[in-house]
Amino acid sequence: MQYLLQSRVALRRLPFGLSDVAVILGTLCLIALIAKIGSGALVSFAPPKNVPSVDLDARNLPYYAARSSLRMFIALGASFVFTFVYGYAAARSKYAERVLIPLLDILQSVPVLGFLSITVTGFIALFPGSLLGLECASIFAIFTAQAWNMAFSFYQSLRTLPQDLSEAMAAYRLPLWQRFVRLEVPAGMIGLVWNAMMSFGGSWFFLAASEAISVLNQSYTLPGIGSYVAAAVAAQNMHALGLAVLTMAITIVVIDQLFWRPLVAWADKFRLEQSASADPPQSWLYDLIRSSHVRQVIGRAWAPIGDTATAALSAMTPMHGERAVDAKRSGVVDAAYNAFVIVVVVGLVGLGIHFILTTVGFAEIGKVALLGLTTFGRVALLVIVCSLIWTPIGITIGMKPRLMRILQPIALFCASFPANFIFPFATLAFIKYHISINFGSILLMALGAQWYILFNSIAGGASIPTDLREMTADIGATRSLRWKRLILPAAFSSWVTGGITASGGAWNASIVSEVVTWGQTTLVASGLGAYIADATGKGDWPRITLGVGMMSIYVVVVNRLVWRRLYALAETKYHL
Repeated sequence: MQYLLQSRVALRRLPFGLSDVAVILGTLCLIALIAKIGSGALVSFAPPKNVPSVDLDARNLPYYAARSSLRMFIALGASFVFTFVYGYAAARSKYAERVLIPLLDILQSVPVLGFLSITVTGFIALFPGSLLGLECASIFAIFTAQAWNMAFSFYQSLRTLPQDLSEAMAAYRLPLWQRFVRLEVPAGMIGLVWNAMMSFGGSWFFLAASEAISVLNQSYTLPGIGSYVAAAVAAQNMHALGLAVLTMAITIVVIDQLFWRPLVAWADKFRLEQSASADPPQSWLYDLIRSSHVRQVIGRAWAPIGDTATAALSAMTPMHGERAVDAKRSGVVDAAYNAFVIVVVVGLVGLGIHFILTTVGFAEIGKVALLGLTTFGRVALLVIVCSLIWTPIGITIGMKPRLMRILQPIALFCASFPANFIFPFATLAFIKYHISINFGSILLMALGAQWYILFNSIAGGASIPTDLREMTADIGATRSLRWKRLILPAAFSSWVTGGITASGGAWNASIVSEVVTWGQTTLVASGLGAYIADATGKGDWPRITLGVGMMSIYVVVVNRLVWRRLYALAETKYHL
């Protein structure tokens, strides 16, 4: 007995425990899996002779799911880099903001098919004889479905930083790099994580379009679960489609447990409040990593490198002292900038008129404008109804960590599950019950776009400081008064981000929602999305350009007239 006790004490003194063994083995298995899956992107490829095909054998589904997941995570990493650079530049320079935010509006409005039409040939030419070019085109298409939402979220968080914290950073004269990593990134981390989760889930929606590419009368196929579903739909194979849906569900649950739950639990430490959360998010994997000695060893080894890098970046980005603004000089710069913008706009209008006269003609403009108005009506109705339903639900979930821990994986599963995987079943229902696709397309668009509002509302509710909520309870404020004076104003900026990204996502989703297919049966709604999808399939460049341009105009005008004014209201009135 004494020997057993001594053995247990000795085991406890070992520098490594079971958690360390699990972390090390898990990391090695992950590296080996990435290497195995990634090697499939390096095979030879010379279209149109040896274009990859998709086999509907169910045994291939795990491999296809892994290939698709790897593309998604590579695109997510690129989206984070883009978000920090683009969002920071737009929030910290008024001149950059005037260019970058309207450009972001335009980029958000360009459908994935529009990007694929432009980039596929270029990426294939960049990597001749290798499948890597087509892989890069697919990853870039997924990136375009993730990055804009995340950039909007980070930009919004920088514009609504608490004033007292900004003043404290200025008083201590911290370098801009330290201000970035100590205040700006932590302040926006909760919203950014939830928006990244939503962006990741939303990009599953466009997986079939990015893996089974049909543009300019050419078809390219990449092994993946999206292309598997496209092949199953074309073959009207319900058994294969059902297995793909099951595989997709398992993949979403695994990614939630191994990636998103630990990330949400880690991000909770960035809450801007004076009292700790009573019931913080939990993750078994996050707890396992925290209990591991490997993390501490890596942290000690990385500390000198991190300190050196921080010192170098701090020296390169000093905090400049406050300088008096030269009103005359500022007026000259503004006038020069406005003149430049006018010249650019006039040049673009001139190019547009020349394009119209030499290609489609003015009659086509009126037709496409009316189609855009029809799609705009669907998008507006979707945003209003989804806001009324999901905003109070999302805020309530965000304010109650225990409820969030239960419902977060359910919400993530619903948001991540590609809505277009359900489209074949919806198409059958529309055909059977004689439901017009003009109304059914609104439901199909909502299946993908509504989650932007829900997830941003959850992030807004989670970011409301606990001490302020406790204060309103202590003074005896009624439930309606708390929502009116604290909860809704505090979550307003998050709702604006959710609304603008849901609107952009709905416009993008119209491409695949206004045209649905089951076998040889195709239902086409009247709208701009169907117009772009038809032109893309035919390789009609003038009409692709016209459709994408008209969609961009609608999105930019709505953002300028509605969403930007709401952003300004959030910055000036409704933020902590």
